[in-house]
Amino acid sequence: MAKNNTVEIGFEKEIWKAADLLRGNLDASEYKSVVLGLIFLKYISDRFEARYQELIDEGDGFQEDKDEYTSENIFFVPQEARWSVISEAAHTAEIGMVIDDAMRLIEKENNRLKGILPKNFARPELDKRRLGNVVDLFSNVQMHEHGNKDILGRTYEYCLSKFAEAEGKLAGEFYTPACIVKTLIEVIKPFSGRVYDPACGSGGMFVQSVKFIENHQGNINDISVFGQDSNPTTWKMAHMNLAIHGIEADLGKFNADTFFDDQHPTLKADFILANPPFNLSDWGADKLQEDVRWKFGIPPAGNANFAWMQHMIHHLSPRGKMGMVLANGSLSSQTGGEGTIRENIIKADLIEGIVALPPQLFYTTGIPVSLWFINRQKKQKGKILFVDARNMGTMITRKLRELTDSDDMENGEIGDIQKIADTFTSFNEGTLEDEKGFCAVVPLSEVAKQDYILTPGRYVGIADVEDDGEPFEIKMDRLTSELSGLFEKSHELEDEIRKQLKSIGFTI
Repeated sequence: MAKNNTVEIGFEKEIWKAADLLRGNLDASEYKSVVLGLIFLKYISDRFEARYQELIDEGDGFQEDKDEYTSENIFFVPQEARWSVISEAAHTAEIGMVIDDAMRLIEKENNRLKGILPKNFARPELDKRRLGNVVDLFSNVQMHEHGNKDILGRTYEYCLSKFAEAEGKLAGEFYTPACIVKTLIEVIKPFSGRVYDPACGSGGMFVQSVKFIENHQGNINDISVFGQDSNPTTWKMAHMNLAIHGIEADLGKFNADTFFDDQHPTLKADFILANPPFNLSDWGADKLQEDVRWKFGIPPAGNANFAWMQHMIHHLSPRGKMGMVLANGSLSSQTGGEGTIRENIIKADLIEGIVALPPQLFYTTGIPVSLWFINRQKKQKGKILFVDARNMGTMITRKLRELTDSDDMENGEIGDIQKIADTFTSFNEGTLEDEKGFCAVVPLSEVAKQDYILTPGRYVGIADVEDDGEPFEIKMDRLTSELSGLFEKSHELEDEIRKQLKSIGFTI
């Protein structure tokens, strides 16, 4: 059995390294549930143990009384499922069965977790020696009384992002990059009320909403959380992710298709945050032609973008605000009646702002996307804020870009996310001045003249190029001289190519 020591910094990376070792021959999508399941198991075990110790110290003999845990919103862990038992079995051939049994016992004792936890640790493809090593790594982490939620929550999120990177295109179902989620949340500010995500994936929108409230000294009990997802594995991951962050949520009775089996039919949400699947075709439009949600027009069968949007608008309360990610085609498409639906939404004066995002923010797709912000109680009636953020962000790998966050900046610099959020704040306060190439406040009459196309680049224009102080005549002399040299070089290369081709019997 491993000795205990306190490890905090870099724990997320340690777990990820272990996860990679554990992977063996399994696909990323398969070993995801193994690693995330273990993180969750350690989380509920630590929470249980801390409370168990409190009850022993109190000396009233209530340490095995289930009510003493559930009343504190702590999952009850039966004796045979506790981490000490798992840790003891780490280097036995039965470790997989021990973990599966623990998961079953925990589900049996906690209705909220019924059918949620993974029970696939005993399968032959999973290397039991490596599994034991990962169990050791977890055993080596002793949490502080209040730190367990934070460190394991961070680890869960970190591993989700790494799994998204590993799975690439398939990851769109469960993961939205944190910088995009944070941008949505910093703009719509979900302080209190009902928060809803109809395509909730692994629950990232809710986790970031709670972080936003905590960062602004709010109370997480002031929000209630509602979500839904059609993918059964993703739906289970969301339950674990929310539980590990101490968030109680209603994600429906089971995983279900949002269009055909709305798990919250009467919900009117104060805040909606979503990153639905882009350009989803064959979503079942023919069976929903008369649906009450299509107030602005029937969405085309070949693309669900405006079905998602209208579903969300339908679920907005009279004071509701909404932020969603959509493929850029939604800004200008005229096919299948999309232009008419967009025009009707604009005429209803629901759109507060559009943000064009830079490329390469997603692991899953390279297509350009934008953020739509809709508000039933717009402060600036008859106007839309356009933000062109395509030049924002920093490349963190060769393939991936991130919007910068003020928390990570030095010298008090403002990050990209804060700049976008501040732009919306100034717009709502009526103090925003247009900035060429970045933002513009545009009346609906102007949008109508542009055929109700919402591409920000049309409205913000191109930023002025700064004068570098070099006189025009001198600059032109320098540039034409450089160009002349380049032409000369190209002729030399052309001659060389002709010569090489001639040597093998081809003449140009």
